Amino acid sequence: MFVPRQYREPDGSWMVELIRSNPLALVALNGSPEDGPFATHLPVILDPERHTEWSDDLIGVTLLGHMNRANPHWRALTDGCTVLLTFTGPHAYVSPTVYEITPAAPTWNFTSVHLRGTVEKIDSLDETLGVVKSTVRAFESEVGTGWDMTESVEYFRSIVGGVGAFRIRVTRADGMFKLSQEQPGEVRDRVQRSFGERGCTRHRATAELMSRLP
Repeated sequence: MFVPRQYREPDGSWMVELIRSNPLALVALNGSPEDGPFATHLPVILDPERHTEWSDDLIGVTLLGHMNRANPHWRALTDGCTVLLTFTGPHAYVSPTVYEITPAAPTWNFTSVHLRGTVEKIDSLDETLGVVKSTVRAFESEVGTGWDMTESVEYFRSIVGGVGAFRIRVTRADGMFKLSQEQPGEVRDRVQRSFGERGCTRHRATAELMSRLP
């Protein structure tokens, strides 16, 4: 991802926060010339066996994910192959009317993190079940209602044969936080206020991030 200098994250915690708030990644693989690229939306979590908490330095972090084994993307994954994970955070359209100057051009403020990493496929059904259970724990504790999976574990066992689990070791991380940094301070303030006054939560979240810029 091409990231102009002024749009880079103020510090690594911004990338971690974006990923934790938007854990549904788009995982992309080049694929073959015949099949073309593969892309699958799936949630990813920090590997609890290797990390106790997120680090601002994402390089070397191991993530866990899983997908349907019937998905051709699963068959295309091989140990050691490189995949791209994209995470999209708050974003909003910027109308030139907000600038109060002419000439002007519209644009889009957005936030995104791209991770590259190498794949390790998990063949063991027990390990795969562990990935599923870890995923449930992670999301129930962070965004769920504390659901107790105990009575559903046997059901998980009955369907886990159709689940393909894998690890991804992050080798590169790029964050793009395009939040009107190229504009004069008074213009950026107007953009921020216009977003904050909207009823859309996406616009308000973008305004909140803009308020935290140095």
